[in-house]
Amino acid sequence: MKRTPFEKKHLALGAKMAEFAGYNMPISYSGINDEHHTVRNIAGVFDVSHMGEFVLSGEKALALIQKITSNDASKLTEGKAQYSCFPNEDGGIIDDIIIYCLQENKKYMIVVNASNIDKDWNWIAKHNTDNVEIENASDSTCLLAIQGPEATKILQSLTDVDILNLKYYTFAKGTFAGVDNVIISATGYTGSGGVEIYFENKNDDANKIWDRIFEEGAPKGLKPIGLAARDTLRLEMGYCLYGNDIDDTTSPLEAGLGWITKLTKPPFCGKEAIEKKKAEGITRKLVGIEMTEKGIPRHGYEIADKDGAKIGHITSGTQSPSLQKAIAIGYVDMAHAKIDTSVFIKIRDKMVAAKIVKMPFE
Repeated sequence: MKRTPFEKKHLALGAKMAEFAGYNMPISYSGINDEHHTVRNIAGVFDVSHMGEFVLSGEKALALIQKITSNDASKLTEGKAQYSCFPNEDGGIIDDIIIYCLQENKKYMIVVNASNIDKDWNWIAKHNTDNVEIENASDSTCLLAIQGPEATKILQSLTDVDILNLKYYTFAKGTFAGVDNVIISATGYTGSGGVEIYFENKNDDANKIWDRIFEEGAPKGLKPIGLAARDTLRLEMGYCLYGNDIDDTTSPLEAGLGWITKLTKPPFCGKEAIEKKKAEGITRKLVGIEMTEKGIPRHGYEIADKDGAKIGHITSGTQSPSLQKAIAIGYVDMAHAKIDTSVFIKIRDKMVAAKIVKMPFE
């Protein structure tokens, strides 16, 4: 099992650890509800160093990115980031990614999901016919997500970058906690604001940065947060989790990701398949679901209509700590995808009432 540079920190804090995407990762510290509310109300620190980072450099780097991604990366200028995905030839999603423009038309960083590092690397390499320089920086890159409404206020004294005014999906490179060349990005997976910081673990920099963050933040309520709360936070926002809500068989159009699929840009992998699906019309859609009767929907549970006929399935579900109700996202046939449509979730052979709602959940 792989380990991040922060593993000893997690163990010393008494974190509940488990394998995730091949890494020994913290699942929870003080409990999911406490950690969830900490991020929504103050700020929390996630170790997400298991994520993958690829750096593409050279004159043909942008052309390669344009060929293999759905969004229009030509719109990126230095210091901007973009949510996108790698579509396959059938229009399914190989992975959802974030592209960082490190130097316009010359150098880019692509952040991929931990479980897809090898798959994504092979996909990029397969299409790299112009010998673009690609570096897999995943093992040498640390990534901490400091998320929550107070995050930037807590961290501002640690950096020379004006993070209080860093716009969403932009980033800057600067000094952080005495460490140079740290990328500070106004991105995240919680919907509560904050930043993500990328840096190389040289000279024990991982421990230095972790310690300084908590020296500054702990007195103000900052806490370490595990992957379990990360999941409940992202689910309240309706954010997709690769492997659950999107995969190689799901179209970006079905998953509500048409906005990152720019069919007006030059040809890219999967474009024809996605155009065909758009022309024919999608037959299912990813929707938000709120339980109206008692019961917690889980991944894989069947969604049925009032007559008991199967109309879809749950991809992610939980008891929402913020909203105090059971919520889920899942795919349903288009005929049942309208807001306020009544549906039923099959929980232990019992049909439990629910309804389709808009996302993010409220």
